[in-house]
Amino acid sequence: MISVLLILFFAGLLVGLPIIVSIGISVIGPLFLSEGVAYSADSFIRWTLGGADNTTSIAIPMFILAGAIMAKGGISQRLFNVFALVAGKKTGGLPCAVVLTCLFYGAISGSGPATAAAVGSMAIPILVNMGYNKVFSAALVATAAGLGVIIPPSIPFVLYGMVSNTSVGELFIAGILPGLLIGAFLMIYAVIYCKIRGEDKEKIAANYEGLKKRGIFRVLRESFWAVLSPVIILGGIYSGIVTPTEAATVSVFYSLIVSVLIYRHVTVREIPHLMVEAIKSYAPIIILIAMATAFSRALTMMNAPKLIGDFIINTFPNKTSFILVILLVFFIIGMFMDAAPGIAVLAPILVPVATTLGISPVHFGVMLIVNLAIGQVTPPFGTNLFVSSGLAKVPVLELGKKAMPLVAVFVAALLVIAFVPWLSLALI
Repeated sequence: MISVLLILFFAGLLVGLPIIVSIGISVIGPLFLSEGVAYSADSFIRWTLGGADNTTSIAIPMFILAGAIMAKGGISQRLFNVFALVAGKKTGGLPCAVVLTCLFYGAISGSGPATAAAVGSMAIPILVNMGYNKVFSAALVATAAGLGVIIPPSIPFVLYGMVSNTSVGELFIAGILPGLLIGAFLMIYAVIYCKIRGEDKEKIAANYEGLKKRGIFRVLRESFWAVLSPVIILGGIYSGIVTPTEAATVSVFYSLIVSVLIYRHVTVREIPHLMVEAIKSYAPIIILIAMATAFSRALTMMNAPKLIGDFIINTFPNKTSFILVILLVFFIIGMFMDAAPGIAVLAPILVPVATTLGISPVHFGVMLIVNLAIGQVTPPFGTNLFVSSGLAKVPVLELGKKAMPLVAVFVAALLVIAFVPWLSLALI
């Protein structure tokens, strides 16, 4: 029956069915094809409803809504001005400012595509006006936006925590050092790129002087409330004052106060529309969570996790080979599938195997999320690429080729994260 379930699942994907439909068919199909299946239709309904009825899942729409409000509130421009001022006229300073902006904005939105849209719409025209290659500018934004799902709060971390019964708070904290490492790797590449290709020093100097004329303290004051957002969220979780779900709710109220009352880029009339958009983004995710819960429970009833785990351990008996194979598998999955389905379907199966091999579920989660973040920048279905491509008016394939060196840098950082668990576990 396990083979029937898996065949139906992959057959549905191959013929182009939505992954939610493929999951449903694969779980229900064995009930019609054979007698003596280890679960019933009633069980499928209970598992599906139980998967959706989860308090932790409330954090997802809250973080989506907070990110939407902050995006509308003009936060990315203020963050970029601070980092551009700090970078000054140094070689590669402005591209590094873009990476830092994505780093901090990711701590507000929790989403890669949202980070690419908010930062890219502002940063790509600025970089192009400063003389940087348009394709390079768009590729840098697309790649750095991947930090949006690694730096906490991260929507994929919430999803992984739900399906693997791992502490979301620990996952959030675990993502900090890996996110900073990836950001550092990308900035090093940007500096080397600019040294080799050269920069328009006159335009960069003029931009810097323009920021200085506005006043250093004014620029810092304008960005203060934006920078404070991740401090409040992470500080609340790390100190134990709030849970991740409560922190998500706090982030919504904070974003409303900053965007409506302080920056005044969002009006009260726009709030209902932003709430509707957040619900639209959340609806497919919660349905996926519900169906993936039923899928994993059905596999468990068939004893599939143990059988799959024994097969993996017998085939790849040591930790190193297991990690390399999983990274390769998730790299390929990330090229064709969004992060959420990959996490929801595979994490419940693979986490017990990783634990058996002595890999912390928290460290394993960080590896998977970083790996799937790379998938957002790899053709043919990299979501960040599509966002940046539309902003820069550059063909996706051309952008994908230009992003390959940046992807290689991302992969190098991933290997360090995978084989140096301390980076993920040091702050927990």
